[in-house]
Amino acid sequence: MNFIFVSPQFPHVYWNFCDRLKKKGVNVLGIGDTPYDQLTREMREALTEYYFVPALDDYDQMLRAVGFFTFKYGRIDWLESNNEHWLMNDARLRTDFNIRTGWQSADMEHIKSKSAMKAYYQKAGIPTARLVRATTLSAAEDFLDTVGYPVIVKPDVGAGATGAYRIDTHDELRHFFASKPDVTYVIEEFVAGDICSYDAIVDADANPIFESMTVWPPTVMDIVLYQLDLSYYTVPTVPDTVKRMGRAALKAFRVHSRFVHFEFFRLTEAKAGLGAVGDYVGLEVNMRPAGGYTMDMTNFAHSTDVYEIWADMITANRRLLPDCGVHCCCAYAGRRDFHRYVHTHEEILSRYADSIVMCERLPEVMWPQMGNQMYMAKLRDQEETDAFIRFVQERVK
Repeated sequence: MNFIFVSPQFPHVYWNFCDRLKKKGVNVLGIGDTPYDQLTREMREALTEYYFVPALDDYDQMLRAVGFFTFKYGRIDWLESNNEHWLMNDARLRTDFNIRTGWQSADMEHIKSKSAMKAYYQKAGIPTARLVRATTLSAAEDFLDTVGYPVIVKPDVGAGATGAYRIDTHDELRHFFASKPDVTYVIEEFVAGDICSYDAIVDADANPIFESMTVWPPTVMDIVLYQLDLSYYTVPTVPDTVKRMGRAALKAFRVHSRFVHFEFFRLTEAKAGLGAVGDYVGLEVNMRPAGGYTMDMTNFAHSTDVYEIWADMITANRRLLPDCGVHCCCAYAGRRDFHRYVHTHEEILSRYADSIVMCERLPEVMWPQMGNQMYMAKLRDQEETDAFIRFVQERVK
């Protein structure tokens, strides 16, 4: 099997995908924008060959890279980046080289466009917040007459909270239309809730072979806008309601042979037309693994190796790594250098010495979302998880 992995060096944990494929006998070919001599030893050892491309968004360079590997190794069986930023280019390359194991260019509209996703949620029977494209101020005012303030504005195509913010007044709405970038934006009614993800590895028939759930009490948008301390956690088991909705979304969106990250709101306030407190509402689908440290947290929470399960899906279309039956919470708690905290770094390490599984200073690119210093711990239940987050993030009054 010839597998081209696009940008295997970023995010930095993605070498694990290549490593597990190689261990299963796959010929793993990398295309990336980091010079070969700057790759980690683990990355170099996981690849059969690496093709350096100075700019991955230069499609002509990508064509030449895939063409070179095709000429040297024969037909390419898979091409994948597992990266939101490159999903469109992945599909275009598959189409141009007739690689049929993933989405083609014609399949991408409902996957990347937040407005196009709504019809597929409806097909799955999943309630979603009302949304319109931000075409004119007049049309937006008509929408606000129906849903009321506040609302969220965000790019129709984009990853995470980039470019998203909240509008609370008509003056802010006018300012948005006077200054918005020249890209398509959408306006969505505000929903109060925790974000709960349905993370799954899916076989060729849209059946999950692995499922997990992670909870973000504050939204990443608020984290960035208000410089809050990020905390989130992976839970031991996926609630039945989330499983049902996640599996329905897999079928509706025609997902196959992928690692996915679907986001739902768990309502903290009742919302007319959507549900009561505790009900789940569809937010958006992401056809790639969760970002940040969520992959590590998933492995710790379920005592497993999601990279190997994913490689099982690629090579055998089923899970070969058994569930060991040991599950717990795994929590992330970040801190920012400009806040003053009640408990010192040393006190955290001492109190949670038996629970902490990771403790790192974060690279600058991650500071806005994740803070400067992170702590990750395995914990028995929700009560221990809440106590750990409070202890790490309690600030001096």
